[in-house]
Amino acid sequence: MNSDLKRTLNLKDSISVVVGSMVGCGIFIVSADIARQVQSAALLLLVWIIAGLFSLSGAIAYSEPVLNIKEDGGQYIFLKKMYNDLVAFLYGWTFLIVIQTATIAAVCIAVGKFLGILFPFISSKYYLINLPFFHFSTQQLTALTICIILTYINSRGIKYGVITQNIFTVTKILSIVGIIIFGMFLGCNYDTISGNFPNIITFSDFTFNNMEIIATASVGAIFAMVTWNNITFISAEVKNPEKNIPLALVWGVVIVMALYLLINFLYVFSIPLEQIQNAPEDIVAVVLMHKITGAAGELIIALIIMISACGSANGLIMTGARVYYQMAKDKLLFRRLAVINRKTKVPVNSLLLQCIWVSAFILFCGNYTQLLDYVIYAALIFYLLTVIGIFIYRIRYKSQAVNRTNSFYGIFFILTGSFILYSLSMYKSVNSVQTLLLISTGVPVYFVWRKIKSVKTCAK
Repeated sequence: MNSDLKRTLNLKDSISVVVGSMVGCGIFIVSADIARQVQSAALLLLVWIIAGLFSLSGAIAYSEPVLNIKEDGGQYIFLKKMYNDLVAFLYGWTFLIVIQTATIAAVCIAVGKFLGILFPFISSKYYLINLPFFHFSTQQLTALTICIILTYINSRGIKYGVITQNIFTVTKILSIVGIIIFGMFLGCNYDTISGNFPNIITFSDFTFNNMEIIATASVGAIFAMVTWNNITFISAEVKNPEKNIPLALVWGVVIVMALYLLINFLYVFSIPLEQIQNAPEDIVAVVLMHKITGAAGELIIALIIMISACGSANGLIMTGARVYYQMAKDKLLFRRLAVINRKTKVPVNSLLLQCIWVSAFILFCGNYTQLLDYVIYAALIFYLLTVIGIFIYRIRYKSQAVNRTNSFYGIFFILTGSFILYSLSMYKSVNSVQTLLLISTGVPVYFVWRKIKSVKTCAK
């Protein structure tokens, strides 16, 4: 078996991975919950603007370690260099048991959910197995099938994963642009705009309590953008990574931010706030498309969301397996996960492990919203650690930290992210504590693993 990954992705492919991983089903769903929390169309837009600026600042800040830390492995390697093996392991551990795998599971479940609009027998209520302690629905079967198919495609080689990614990305961007264009001409109306914006926001609206509500509400918007860092995980397969990855990060986030803001402006210019808050199944895009195209809109948007979700799942599956591969190379996970297939040049065992764990989430959880609550809190913790680590790296390795981004972006990301994390801890304390406990389980695993490794080394 050859241990080297192959550099095949150009800048266009890299941007496709960033955009494709980010644009899933969140943009079509989470605005309803955000609107219920902030109770204002103007604040709904503000939440998306904050989430966009937060993500863009993070992407620009991440360009610095990409330029300075030449080893492959992305965020996992960044944390290892900035801190130590334990912090890097905790990230990889949390990434495996919740961040990446639960996100993939949630997106695959969403595919099944919206496919049910086209085929009603695919439903969380239609059980193939219905036992007192276990339920297995046609929706879960669909989610499992999607995960397995996309894993198989990516196991055949990076080029197949990238081709699939490019097809999904181009299709969903064109679809979203089409919705925006048609919506501008057929959906927007003066009465809705004046009803949704009766007053101008003033500084008196920004009390500490209101800022906490805005921060908590931003979780859904941030989740819809949170996977921009995934391109760093496949840096070993990107041509000229020092140039292409920073460009892909920035351009990918800018494209997604523009699309998300435009479609949310379309929501509040076309749909009364109350209808946004009470959209069926929280799918605001269905309400919008019904206004534009009538009854056919529901089927059209279901198809678009499925394409978006499949593209997102494909990008996450492709990139996630590279983290476990890198951990195995560092002897912090099973060595077999570091095996690269001779023909396909991809870490097939890591892909298989990821698929198994995602399948477990689908089988035994199957709840989209519940999965997201755990993902975003855990992801934010390690995002913040990474950006804080940029400043630590500058101090510890002055001679190596030669390429620097403007510190403003990192500081803005840290301050904004810390306030969001604080607000989540206050408003969703149970989920926050559970997530922290989940992360902490990695500490004994790390020391046990090191002990086993040292015993094996001594035995040799």
